[in-house]
Amino acid sequence: MNWARLSVLGASLAIAACGGGGDAFGGGSQPSASFKIDSSNAVATSRTSYNAAVDSSDMAGIGGAAGFSAGAPGGFQAAAYARSASGRILDVISYVPFGPDVFPCAVGQGTVTLSGDIAVPGTLTPGDSFRIEYDFCDEGAGEVIDGLIDLTVTDFSGDLLSQMYLLAMDAVITDLQVATAADSVTGNGDATVTLDTLQAPFVEAGVAGTSLRLDANASSETLSNYTSRQTFDGNQVPAEYTLAASGTLNSTQLPGNVAYGTGPAFVGLGANYPHSGVLVVQGDASSVRLVAVDNQNVRIEIDTNGDGTVDETIEMTWDELVNATT
Repeated sequence: MNWARLSVLGASLAIAACGGGGDAFGGGSQPSASFKIDSSNAVATSRTSYNAAVDSSDMAGIGGAAGFSAGAPGGFQAAAYARSASGRILDVISYVPFGPDVFPCAVGQGTVTLSGDIAVPGTLTPGDSFRIEYDFCDEGAGEVIDGLIDLTVTDFSGDLLSQMYLLAMDAVITDLQVATAADSVTGNGDATVTLDTLQAPFVEAGVAGTSLRLDANASSETLSNYTSRQTFDGNQVPAEYTLAASGTLNSTQLPGNVAYGTGPAFVGLGANYPHSGVLVVQGDASSVRLVAVDNQNVRIEIDTNGDGTVDETIEMTWDELVNATT
């Protein structure tokens, strides 16, 4: 399961992040890991941890239904959903309080209901709140969305009309389900999200949360004390993106908990896989490094006893890694 493919959390954001820097584990103490990483589980550990890093960054897009986005598609996220949503916040914030206002979804199935309370009509101030309720909404992206998103503004500067602003908000998702023909994913959790579009088309965002649980048909992942950092440079063609992330992962696809962190951050172009960057995953007295060789190939370096020496190396493509079943 990879939450990154779901456009409700992708909105039109190719960005995300909080924390970052060169320390793979965000400068704090490494959470305890409960199993040893070796050649039998290194691929699954690398794949699941990489997906967790991407999943956490996608939390930056949860305001897409209200029009909170950076307005730029990126390497990890689908942009289709926010096109129909970007004007909604401007339609409702002239009223205090507003809602519930019901909007039909793009292809005529389901609705999105917006409600909230704004202190100053036409702009945002700390304490402003929003509720986004999906009712089996189909926006034409091959997904049906159902569930709740609650947002509380903690900081704002800039202009909503021009979509150039610095916005920080606390977010909570409750039973947010996204169903496709192949899978169904339900998310529950929290995040503090920052969006910075003041230098658009260079945009960035931040995500930091205590817990995010994603339950799919075949697996369940819980991210704890997670952060991510992503940027998108629309001044370039193709656009360059970066992704830095860290956190703790508990997955039914793994024997136990691991800590993961990028160092250095992943870097890529357009919709391609990263062409550089490293993800370090810490197990019990063991670790694995996922190294982006280029945008086609990766190298998995396994340290089975935690002495800092690579004991085994696995070479594979990004596609093989992401689509691996073991």
